[in-house]
Amino acid sequence: MVSPAGARLPPRRLRLSTIRLARPSRTLLAGYVAALGSGWAPSNIAGERIRLAHLAAIAEDADAFLASLHDPEANGPPIELADGSRVARLPGYTRWVSDGGFCGFVNIRWQKGTEALPAHVSGHIGYGVVPEKRGRGIATRALALMLDEARGLGLAHVELTAEADNVASHRVIERNGGIALGRETEPAAHGGRQIIRWRIVLLAVR
Repeated sequence: MVSPAGARLPPRRLRLSTIRLARPSRTLLAGYVAALGSGWAPSNIAGERIRLAHLAAIAEDADAFLASLHDPEANGPPIELADGSRVARLPGYTRWVSDGGFCGFVNIRWQKGTEALPAHVSGHIGYGVVPEKRGRGIATRALALMLDEARGLGLAHVELTAEADNVASHRVIERNGGIALGRETEPAAHGGRQIIRWRIVLLAVR
């Protein structure tokens, strides 16, 4: 957005009460496909591979693709990592973020009975917003809504990671109570980038 004088104005902030998490369905599928078609990907790890795989899966069987995004019992096939290796799937699911149209995604995965995660899993929760809707508080609100769902799963805390230079994502996590645990190098299967790990406490210590 540009003012008459040519100065760039900040993005219009939404009434965040309008933001919802929705189980992936045909209602928002066209918006998801459009976002993928623009080059956006629901992951910053092997994003292009995932973008193309999702477009192909939707073209082949949209309903099966939508169903695959909700797997709290880990019934799906193994997960292929960025380096091509395969690992067992964890319980988890994806929610699409909506303001009436498609805004982005937030997903969660966990191990039953513990807050611990396998070494190849960077965190419990991941999220992303399409470029044209960033800077409006959507990611902060979407993460808050997913934290409510994480509490419902009985998780005492969740961990998230963000690239060390991704200041915008750091702010999203901090606004939701995140405490930085420190900088680390992610596993080679995820690209070996420098990341910061965060923890958000959800429930009193058991």
